[in-house]
Amino acid sequence: MNRRSWDASRTLTQLAQRYAFQREDVLDPDLPIVDAHHHLWDRPGARYLIDEFLDDLRSGHNVTATIYVEGATMWRTDGPDHFRPVGESEFASGLAQRVAKGPLGEVEINAAVVAYANLRLGDELEPVIEAHAEAAQGRLKGIRNRAQYDDSIGDLGSIVPPPRLMQDPRFRKGLKRLADAGLVYDSWQFHPQIPELTDLARSVPSATIVLDHMGGLLGVEAYAGRRSEVFSSWRSSLRELARCPNVSVKLGGLGMPMSGFGFNGDVPPPDSETLATVWGPYIECCIELFGVERCMFQSNFPADKQSSSYAVLWNAFKRITQRYTLDERSALFSRTAKRVYALSES
Repeated sequence: MNRRSWDASRTLTQLAQRYAFQREDVLDPDLPIVDAHHHLWDRPGARYLIDEFLDDLRSGHNVTATIYVEGATMWRTDGPDHFRPVGESEFASGLAQRVAKGPLGEVEINAAVVAYANLRLGDELEPVIEAHAEAAQGRLKGIRNRAQYDDSIGDLGSIVPPPRLMQDPRFRKGLKRLADAGLVYDSWQFHPQIPELTDLARSVPSATIVLDHMGGLLGVEAYAGRRSEVFSSWRSSLRELARCPNVSVKLGGLGMPMSGFGFNGDVPPPDSETLATVWGPYIECCIELFGVERCMFQSNFPADKQSSSYAVLWNAFKRITQRYTLDERSALFSRTAKRVYALSES
C-alpha cells in the first residue's frame, strides 16, 4: 500500500480506463447536489483540470454547484512567498467564469473557493486574505491551512505541516482573524489529531470550522490491520468534537489510499452497493453525532477517483441515506453546504 494520499502508480488516464465499462443507473437523478469539496490540478500522472471534471459531472447526477478547495497548485512563481498561493484563487475563479458560458453553464462550478494561507502570519495574514478575496472575485468563502501530521505516514505533498500546528498560539490568532473576516476554516488533519481540533474549536468559538474528509481516517502503516480499533478511537474523538456547535463535517474522503480500504487496487472496481456497505457505518456515525444540518457530502475528486467513478461514488452516498427523509437528504446533499459556505440560493 502506497502510504501517500495519492497513489502515483496509477495515472488518471488509467483510472478512466478502469471505469470505462462500469455501468450503473443513476439513483435519484433529480436530487440536487452541491459537491462540497473537489480539486483541480496538473501533477505528474495526475492531470485533473476542467475538461476532466466536466466529464465526471456528466455522470447524470444533478450537481448544481461545486466548492473548490486548495490543492497547492497553480501558485504564482514570483513575488513574496506568502502571496504565491493567491495564484490558485485566480485560477479557480477564472475557470468559474469560463465554464459559466459553456455546455454545463447551469452548474456553478467553483461557486465557492477555499484557498490556502498560513494562519501563523500574524499581522501579515490580512493582506494575504484580501489578495485572495480580490483574486476570487467574490467566491472566497474559506481558508485551509493543512495540519495533517503523523510520524508513520510521511510526506503527503508540497505543504508539510509541523506537528501540533493547531496548538500554536499564532495559528489560533490567525483562526480568530478568519472568524472576524467571516471566512470558514477547513481543517485537514488525520484522525489521531481530532482532539487537537476539538481544543482549537473551543478556543475560538466564533470560528466556523469544517472537518474535511471525516477527520482523515488512517488505515495504512502503523494503522494497518487495526480497523476496529481505529473506528472506536475515531468515533470517540468525533463524539467530543460534535459537542462544539461551530464544527461541521464533510462526508467522504474514504477513497484515498491512506484510508486503507484497498478499493484503489481492486479489479474490477467496486460498485455502489459495496461502497455503501463498507463506508456506510462511518458516514452514518458522522450523521448521528453531528446531525444532518452539520453534515455535507463531498466527492474529493480527483483524490477519491482512485477508488470509484463519480457516478458510483454519489450512488453509494445515496444508498447510504435511503432511510432519511427528503428534507434530511436535502440538508446532506446541498443545504448544509450552501449555508456554511454562504452560496446563493439561485
